[in-house]
Amino acid sequence: MQVIASLGDLRKIRASMRGVFGLVPTMGALHPGHASLVQAARKECAHVGVSIFVNPAQFSPGEDLKNYPRTIQRDLDLLENLGVDVVWTPTAESMYPPHFQTWVRVEALELPLEGSSRPGHFRGVATVVAKLFNCFRPDKAYFGQKDAQQVVVLKRMITDLDFPVEMVICPTVRDSDGLALSSRNAYLNPEERKAAAVLYRALNAAKEQFRKGERNAEVLRSTMRSILQSEPLAGEQYVSAADPETLGELHTINDHVLLSLAVRFGKARLIDNFLL
Repeated sequence: MQVIASLGDLRKIRASMRGVFGLVPTMGALHPGHASLVQAARKECAHVGVSIFVNPAQFSPGEDLKNYPRTIQRDLDLLENLGVDVVWTPTAESMYPPHFQTWVRVEALELPLEGSSRPGHFRGVATVVAKLFNCFRPDKAYFGQKDAQQVVVLKRMITDLDFPVEMVICPTVRDSDGLALSSRNAYLNPEERKAAAVLYRALNAAKEQFRKGERNAEVLRSTMRSILQSEPLAGEQYVSAADPETLGELHTINDHVLLSLAVRFGKARLIDNFLL
C-alpha cells in the first residue's frame, strides 16, 4: 500500500494503474462502516484508493473541526489489511491554497435537513468530492447510505457536471442495538451511548407504520418525534419524511419516502435514516 501526500505523486501512481479504479473518500477515524465501503470496492475494482482528509470547508463555525477524531496510524493499518492500493493524505493548505475561491453548489438540495442546521456544509462536501474526482479519476466511488442527503447532493453533482464516475451506495452499518456507526459516536459517554439507540427505535417505529400501510407523512414524523421525546438525553434537531430525490417534505407518501432525523446527545450530533 502506497501512502502519499502530494498530488503529483498521486497522479503518477494513478496513471500507472490499469483496470477499474474505485475510490473511497473518508475523513479518517475509520470504523467498520468505512471498512465495508473498502471491501465493496475491493470486490468490484482492480485498484482501490482511499482519501483521508478532514475537510475544513464542510464544518460550520463552532462545529467540531478542531476536536474531530484523528487516528491516522490506526486508519492506515486497517486500510493495509483491507488491501487498499493507495492512500492520499493531502493537507488543508494543498487542497485550499491561498486565494482559493472556486466552489461547487448544488443549490436546492443543500438547503433542507442538514443544510438548515449546517449552512455551507454541502458546499464544502461537493467541492472537496469534485476535487477528489479530478485528482483520483475514479471509475467508481463508494459512499454510505447513512449520509443520505450527501448521497442525493453528490448524485446531482455527478449528473449535472458530467463526471464519468459511477456512484455506489452501500448499506448503513449498525451496532448491535441498531445505532449507525459514525466517527462522532466516539464523543458519547456511556449513558449517552445507551440513549442514542433511540434513533433506530424511532425510525423502526415509523417503518413499521409504513409497512402496515400508513401513507400520511405527518403521522410518521409524529411517531418519530414522540419516541425521541421519550429519551431525556435526546435533543431533537429535525425529523423528516421527505421525497428521496427532491428532499421536500411530503404530505402524502406514494411509493417512496426518506425518513431521517438529527439528534444531539451532549457533544455529539448524530444522524440516521431509512429509505423506504
